[in-house]
Amino acid sequence: MAGQILPHDMHGTGPHRVIVLHNWFADRSSFDAFREHADADAHSYAFLDCRGYGEAIDADGAYTMEEVAEDALAVADHLGWDDFSVLGHSMGGKAAQWMLLQAPERIRSIIGVAPVPAAGFPLDDAAWELFTGAADEPGNRRVIIDNTTGGRHPDDWLDAMVRRSLSRSSKTAFRAYLDSWSRTDFHERVKGNTTPVLLVAGAHDPALGAATMEATWLQWYPNARLEVLDGAGHYAPEETPAELATAVARFLAN
Repeated sequence: MAGQILPHDMHGTGPHRVIVLHNWFADRSSFDAFREHADADAHSYAFLDCRGYGEAIDADGAYTMEEVAEDALAVADHLGWDDFSVLGHSMGGKAAQWMLLQAPERIRSIIGVAPVPAAGFPLDDAAWELFTGAADEPGNRRVIIDNTTGGRHPDDWLDAMVRRSLSRSSKTAFRAYLDSWSRTDFHERVKGNTTPVLLVAGAHDPALGAATMEATWLQWYPNARLEVLDGAGHYAPEETPAELATAVARFLAN
C-alpha cells in the first residue's frame, strides 16, 4: 500500500532532519511545547498527524502502525528527504520501527519517547477493558493518563489532556490503533538491528518506563541507550519539554 502525504508542519532549518510521530492520545500539537525548545539551527523537524488525528481526523485508513510508517515515508518523499531520523512518542515509537523495516537505508537513528516495543504491550483483561473502553468513555482516558503519569498532576491538567484527546482524534481511529500498537509483535525482525537508538523514559511512567525499556528495546537494539527524565511520566513532550529537547539534541549531535 502506498502512503499518503498527511498534514504536517515544519520547525527548523538545520541539516539533520527528523520525522516526528505522536502518541495515541493526541495529534502533533502534543509537541508544541517541545518545539519551543528544539534546536532549529541544527535540526529540521517535520511534525505529522496520523490518519484519524488532528488535521487528518477525517482521513480513512486501516489505522495500523504499518500504515503510519508508510504515510510518514510518503511525507519524507514529499519533502525530498533521502535520510532522516525518526522521533516517535509511545505508539509513534512502534511505528518508527516499521519505518526502519520498510526503509532501513534511510533511517539515521530512532528516538523513542516512552516508546511501545516491537513486541507490543500486553494488557491483562481489566486493562484491556479500560483501554478499549477509552474510545467512547472520557473517564477511561483520564484514568489512563493519570495512571501513566504517576498520579502526580492536578485535575485541570488531566482534564485538558482528555479534552484535547477527544477533540483531536476520531473514535474509530483511536480504537483501531490500539490493536496495532498493543497486540502485534515483530520484535524478531528488529532483533540485532544496529541503528542508533535513544530511549527516553519518564521516571514516573509505570507502563513504558525504564524497566520495560531494559526488558525489550535494550535487548534487541545493540546500539540503544536509555535516558530517564526525573520529572516525567509517560508524556515527556508535555511534562518536561525542555529536558526532552536537550536529550534529543545531545543524541543527534553524536
